Amino acid sequence: MKRKNIVSAMIFLVLVALTFYAILKGNDMGEVAVAVQELQKGYLIEAIVSAIFFVAMEGTMIWYLMRGLQEPVVWRRCIGYSFVGFFYSGITPSATGGQPMQLYYMQKDGHKVSNSTVVLMTVAVIYKFVLVVLGAGILLFYHVPLKEYLKNYMYLYYLGLLLNVVLVAILLFVMISPNCFKGIVTGGEKLLKKIKLLKHSEERTEKLIKMADQYHEAILFFGKNKGKIVVVIVGTLLQRCSVFFMTWLVYRGMGMSGQSMLTVMILQASVYIAVDMLPLPGAQGITEMMYKTVFAQTFSGAYLAASMCVTRGLNFYFLLIVSAVVALWCHVQSGKSKRGIQKET
Repeated sequence: MKRKNIVSAMIFLVLVALTFYAILKGNDMGEVAVAVQELQKGYLIEAIVSAIFFVAMEGTMIWYLMRGLQEPVVWRRCIGYSFVGFFYSGITPSATGGQPMQLYYMQKDGHKVSNSTVVLMTVAVIYKFVLVVLGAGILLFYHVPLKEYLKNYMYLYYLGLLLNVVLVAILLFVMISPNCFKGIVTGGEKLLKKIKLLKHSEERTEKLIKMADQYHEAILFFGKNKGKIVVVIVGTLLQRCSVFFMTWLVYRGMGMSGQSMLTVMILQASVYIAVDMLPLPGAQGITEMMYKTVFAQTFSGAYLAASMCVTRGLNFYFLLIVSAVVALWCHVQSGKSKRGIQKET
């Protein structure tokens, strides 16, 4: 095992330990276990479906955009790309490993790198854009109650929202500026040649320039087909809300009442916005600690830790395990040729 992988694994395990510490601290785990067992099965099943929907919806949007670019692609394969992205995002700081691995498997399956890059960047930009819009809306219309719920974590909310705004601006600039994208591609190649990781190759340079031109053509295509972008924005909004709605399902499944569905969803959204860009794999530890503060007035007694175990267990750890299995399957299947994909279509 490479040294880098060992270090990453150690960091991940430390964060897992911190997470369990956050859950166990100050709680009678016997009472927490009883509270978890009281969760109504119907609501639990709906929460599981909501978690799967969250990841599968991204795959559906990848499929939709790839079909728009006339790429022969299978829906279930795109769902696989989505789970691969979730797995590698969950184990890398700031979710940086997800898209590169998605691109790798899409390329292995015979898809154009230019089209795959455009689709993944479009999905990422809209994903962040929707989060920014939701975050700004919460800040505008729910500012005073939000400060009461978030307490000392309010600064993280501001930071998370700001970082997402900056990222959306950067991604948009790279997407709509062909010269910028071409400069990044060719500049990256020059850097790799300079540090002797790549050998000089005129053919490779020409391919990279061609890919950059194809990338720009794909951007122009989406610019002329704004309806497809609107569809993806609506789909992303549903996707985002599904994971917030999951907390409401847990809330009702534990027999809680007194808070509206909108309030519970807003509180869960505020946690996501605050930790989304933090340089921690899966935002472990900080998510759990923030959850306990934000939902202290919503879940009483042992139900607070119990709801955190179920909610976080489903929207991260359960999905991470499922994604690991799917990622392994994609790795086994990644040797298929483009012709094989077309036959499957």
